[in-house]
Amino acid sequence: MVTAMRGSALSALLLLCGSPALAGASNFVLVNGTGAAIANVSISRSGTKDWKALDAAPAAGARSPVKFTNQDCAFDIRANVGGTQVTWAGVNLCDVKSVVLKRDASAGAWVDYDQ
Repeated sequence: MVTAMRGSALSALLLLCGSPALAGASNFVLVNGTGAAIANVSISRSGTKDWKALDAAPAAGARSPVKFTNQDCAFDIRANVGGTQVTWAGVNLCDVKSVVLKRDASAGAWVDYDQ
């Protein structure tokens, strides 16, 4: 009986906590909030140099859907912004609907999320 109760408790805990195997990045919308044209948008797992081109380069203020699936959550996004290469590091792509790329000469590069 104790073994059955432990099994039930473990099953309930796994259902409540979720499984890391189910986590990961999936499709999202890329929003150009930089105020400038962007080009050559690419992505890599955070901290790696294995850049893969994305088929998205929305005009300033525009949105572009990105078809993307990966088991990880943390990524770096790189783009040419007004002639300068900019990298947004540590972008969390799990459980987000859109990622807004932002850039300011004094504050640097950051992202805003719409979950």
